[in-house]
Amino acid sequence: MRYDCLIVGTGLYGAVFAQRMREAGRKVLCIDKRDHIGGNIYSKEEHGIQVHKYGAHIFHTSDERVWEYVNRFTKFNNFVNSPIAVYGDEIYNLPFNMNTFSRMWNIKTPAEAEEIIKKQREESGITEPKNLEEQAISLVGRDIYKKLIEGYTEKQWGRKCSELPAFIIKRLPVRLTYNNNYFNDIYQGIPIGGYTAIIERMLGDTPVILGTSYRDFIAENMKKDDPDKFDLVVYTGMIDEYFGYELGNLEYRSLRFEEEYLPDNENFQGNAAVNYTAADVPYTRIIEHKHFEFGKGEGTVITREYPAKWNPGDEPYYPINDEKNSKLYESYRELADKEQNVIFGGRLGAYKYYDMDKVIAAALEMCDKVLA
Repeated sequence: MRYDCLIVGTGLYGAVFAQRMREAGRKVLCIDKRDHIGGNIYSKEEHGIQVHKYGAHIFHTSDERVWEYVNRFTKFNNFVNSPIAVYGDEIYNLPFNMNTFSRMWNIKTPAEAEEIIKKQREESGITEPKNLEEQAISLVGRDIYKKLIEGYTEKQWGRKCSELPAFIIKRLPVRLTYNNNYFNDIYQGIPIGGYTAIIERMLGDTPVILGTSYRDFIAENMKKDDPDKFDLVVYTGMIDEYFGYELGNLEYRSLRFEEEYLPDNENFQGNAAVNYTAADVPYTRIIEHKHFEFGKGEGTVITREYPAKWNPGDEPYYPINDEKNSKLYESYRELADKEQNVIFGGRLGAYKYYDMDKVIAAALEMCDKVLA
């Protein structure tokens, strides 16, 4: 059968594309190398609890179009992301706000916090931050950097903070208010029924072949003497993999998840996400999934999240957007621009860390161009 569009990957980018193409009357086929749909937002019900199988995902956006679009496929609860951090026997609120500063320095007012941060910044002698360590100290001072940033970040990225680019830390919210809401976006929550249900509804009756890589699919289904079966390919896998790594491997950080069901414990840690910031704790955080849905479920399911070195063949999670990899990506981008009727999108196709709403926005924008 001939299709108008082949979509490689059934994460958010691919699922949005499939939905929009089908809505416009196009014939679509999806393939995915995993044995399930949904990419990294895949969730599965276990013991009455929606478990985020690839780490915590909290939907948040201020984009009206994106919010209206996703609400076509689900309803959201009113979960607010308010993680906490553990350093030794100390507990701090995240993101960095007056609750954090009060606990750290035994102060009460924003003026006191500003004065301490200013003093520590001046003592450091940093005027133009050149790396993550210097950027962090400039933002929140040395005390918070040492306890809540340094160990966590070096575990996450497998490098010294002084070797990481400054822009990584700029995403981190810093507030001089007593506000533990991690996000400033006006819309936030967890989809009722889980993330997989959103993807299922987006895909609808689109045929999906699982456990199949793009290369294997092409080798098995595209004979040399066959006419082209697809007017358009939407590729959401690794851009360097598409080109057979001919220019070299882009680098990533990976993750390892250690899931545990505790049938006799109804409340393991009292919060959905608890970060462990000390360098001597091997995992970066523990997720207790039932708290995303306000305690629903029997017993509790927790997941410890361990950062891991990425090797070819491992699951890639975080692109390493340093100078070397950025240059290599641009070279691949030049190759991609020469491909006829192939769109590269999503986190791996664009070699970029995306929040979920930004993935959806990018997919919708590209669909607009294709369907214009």
